Amino acid sequence: MPKITGGNLGSRKLGSPKGFNVRPTPGRVKESLFSILQTRIEGSRFLDLFAGTGAIGFEAASRGAASVVCVEGHRETAETIQEAAREMGVDDVVTVVGAPVDRALYRLDPAFDLVYADPPYAGELPMQMFKLLLERKLLAPDAFVIYEHSARMILPEIPGYRSVREEVYGDVALAFFTPVA
Repeated sequence: MPKITGGNLGSRKLGSPKGFNVRPTPGRVKESLFSILQTRIEGSRFLDLFAGTGAIGFEAASRGAASVVCVEGHRETAETIQEAAREMGVDDVVTVVGAPVDRALYRLDPAFDLVYADPPYAGELPMQMFKLLLERKLLAPDAFVIYEHSARMILPEIPGYRSVREEVYGDVALAFFTPVA
């Protein structure tokens, strides 16, 4: 069961629907991620794509993000995130969109400062997601898009983005991108 590692919601646990297999981001990866982002979180607009339990989005809310949108395509899991937001008293900060990512991106308003994408590792690189973030102008000019993927995956160049950093934590890698101006 994942838990929030820092901020005002630190140590709160998150659930997921029974029978649904989620792969939560390991705690040490979350701590490292938010250490890297610490100067960018306060007051930011944060988008958590392929949210799973919502742990990354809740972590952002816990650390001072002004607004967090969690997008999760599995209906019961999205409802569980919404229920957790109510229980933790952050439903004024955390919004849940229960739809597949590519559809949800048409329903969002610009511009996000930070986008975290953690699709299933077995799937292909979500090029349509990267493309829609740019086409729909969902990114602030200095936005970071953080893509979590298997450390065994070699990422190609992604049109419209510049790679600025990559961190590897065992089997997990985080790739940081900014939109090209």
